[in-house]
Amino acid sequence: MKLKMLSLMAMFLFGTTAVFADNKTESFKVYGNCGMCKSRIEKAAKSVEGVSVATWDKVTKQIEVTFDDTKTDVEKIKEAIVNVGHDTEKLKAKDEVYNDLPGCCLYDREEIKPEPKQE
Repeated sequence: MKLKMLSLMAMFLFGTTAVFADNKTESFKVYGNCGMCKSRIEKAAKSVEGVSVATWDKVTKQIEVTFDDTKTDVEKIKEAIVNVGHDTEKLKAKDEVYNDLPGCCLYDREEIKPEPKQE
């Protein structure tokens, strides 16, 4: 009986630990135009280990991401998005990657003034 009770208590403790993971939610601007952009941007964000939710709004150009900040950070998420051809306010995708996007996904890059990448 004591063993069953200890087992149940252990399962409860492990379960509550998972619920209280270090999740963080942030939003930032990502440039794109259409549903294909939305799919690509969200897929890139979710490909980063630790990201549980990614939702991009094509009207506001904002993505909201929820992630475990013990596994990743917002800069890694931005890098993943830039690597599939979509600029953020501070990071610009490589021209070759941007130019390979479908025509409907080519947004106006003139308005984007990214800061230089810090290494």
